[in-house]
Amino acid sequence: MRKALVAAVSIGLILTAVGCGNKKEEAAGGTSAGTAPAAQQVNLRVAWWGGQARHDYTLKLIEMYEKLYPNVNIEAEYAGFDDYWKKLAPQAASNDLPDVIQMDMSYLSQYGGKGQLEDLTPYTTKGAIDVSSVNESIVSSGKLDGKLYALSLGSNAMAAIYDNEALKKAGVASISPTWTWDDFTQIAAKMKGQGLIFDHLRWDQFFPYFLRTQGAHLYNADGAQLGYTDDKLFSDYFKRYQDWYNAGYMRSLDKEAQSKGTPEENPVATGEGYMTIAFSNQFIPIQKAAKKPLMLAAVPGPNGTKGLYMKPSMFFSISKNSKNKEEAAKFINWFTNDIEANKIIKAERGIPISTKVQDALKPLLTPEETQVFDYVAWAAKNSSPIDPADPTGAAEVSKALKDAQDQLLYKKMSIEEAAAKFRKDANAVLIKNKK
Repeated sequence: MRKALVAAVSIGLILTAVGCGNKKEEAAGGTSAGTAPAAQQVNLRVAWWGGQARHDYTLKLIEMYEKLYPNVNIEAEYAGFDDYWKKLAPQAASNDLPDVIQMDMSYLSQYGGKGQLEDLTPYTTKGAIDVSSVNESIVSSGKLDGKLYALSLGSNAMAAIYDNEALKKAGVASISPTWTWDDFTQIAAKMKGQGLIFDHLRWDQFFPYFLRTQGAHLYNADGAQLGYTDDKLFSDYFKRYQDWYNAGYMRSLDKEAQSKGTPEENPVATGEGYMTIAFSNQFIPIQKAAKKPLMLAAVPGPNGTKGLYMKPSMFFSISKNSKNKEEAAKFINWFTNDIEANKIIKAERGIPISTKVQDALKPLLTPEETQVFDYVAWAAKNSSPIDPADPTGAAEVSKALKDAQDQLLYKKMSIEEAAAKFRKDANAVLIKNKK
């Protein structure tokens, strides 16, 4: 994890900050606010994960905010996805979490359930965080046990991100919205002939997606055990995945282990690959890293509409240990509602949750950004309700699932052994956390 004081950002970065003028702006709309807020100095730590493009524009946003509020100094903490959570865990253990934390659905129970996050309800109720132009279902996506521990930063959906020109060269004319995993396998075989691979599918995203297409879920209703009882579902998914790996359709696990999961390291960006399946908000940074036109398509089925769901791309939370909760809420409000800020963010963290912001951005979108807005609109009409927030212990379950997948791919376990071990390990974690 890298940690940077924004005050140390280069002069060149400061000069390129979009919308940073001398004019003060209100946090909620980019309009004139007159004089600066109270002069008492405030230090905020703001943490997020992402690739270099996200880091760069978020630092620009912080520069904007500090110019609007000269009494606020923001310390930025950022890294790739996996390293981010590795750093956050010891911070939580030592009661030293950042004031503003970028939060993921899969970790919400872990942090919120242990009393490490502030309930944002009082801030939304009194308007300190303005959600008047946000659909209630979007606001509720950050709730756990009736408390609002996180505010969504955008809506997105799983999507196939692919190099259409590479597919055409291999004789694949188009991808149907109703394509299947069999179609996916046939395309992978053709693309291998072109020397191109597809990106590994994250175990903690696509096995649950597959389960949903089969009418099952990873967790049961109370989160005390796995949500499926027939291990044939595990076998069906991971046997196919094992076949792909053995056929050389993905890069080796040894090489994969060297990646931090950033857009710049994605096979589509490095030139090794033709497709990655990820969440739609990742389309823009992957395309920027790839430096070539890419396209979006639905995730393979069958039963894709049962598997697909609208997901908060990520959230902002305020740590319970923060000494500057009001200022943290003000920053989240600005990030959510300020038009000038969102002209920079656009859809990179998902489609903005404020309808006012959406309306302001639509005339300004590039063709690539329009693809993301259009795909998410399509997905909203071709998806099913999202599962409840992952239960406490989900991170350990995810690790157990990754271990089972790796044991399979390294040929150290059979499918049946891996399925049984994962069930035993996962249920032990879930039961322990329910006590």
